[in-house]
Amino acid sequence: MMKIALTGSIGMGKSTVARMFEDAGIRVFDADAIVRELQGPGGALVEAIGARFPGTVAGGALDRDRLAQTVLDDPPELAALEAIVHPAVRDAREAFIDRNRGAPALLFEIPLLYETGGEAEFDKVIVVSAPADVQRARVLDRDRMTPGKLESVLRRQVPDEDKRCRADFVVDTGIDLSTTETQVREIMTCLGLPGRG
Repeated sequence: MMKIALTGSIGMGKSTVARMFEDAGIRVFDADAIVRELQGPGGALVEAIGARFPGTVAGGALDRDRLAQTVLDDPPELAALEAIVHPAVRDAREAFIDRNRGAPALLFEIPLLYETGGEAEFDKVIVVSAPADVQRARVLDRDRMTPGKLESVLRRQVPDEDKRCRADFVVDTGIDLSTTETQVREIMTCLGLPGRG
């Protein structure tokens, strides 16, 4: 089984590219979706996060905005949150691999792959990238996103140029979708993966 990591900075189009691989028949593990589930209503990590970060949980629900305000510009607090979240995500990833042992390849959408030093665990790394102006416009179009918050996020992420240099493949999402889809098909062909659609 080939394990492929898909990564890229905020607003680069990772989820769009992951869906293209999924539509082509590759099973996808979405780390962000797992985190949302673990931190959502009734999530397995809500109690632990509330205990470590008082005031971020009310009525059994995690206030994600308040948690972000608490950790975004405080590296020790962010590290404390990651110490709670990352092992649970790793367990979910291992369970996903176990459920899909017969697949020729699995794709793992992991936004902070390089930031957490996780690239060595994968056979290939695909970086999703777009010009900075496109990235900025996409991110600032999101609910509750501000220029200051975007800058704070970008400061914690490995620069796009560095990610591109370290990748086995780069998918450019700053152009039309059909061109991006062509790039995905070319990567699958290069890796010898059967596709559908």
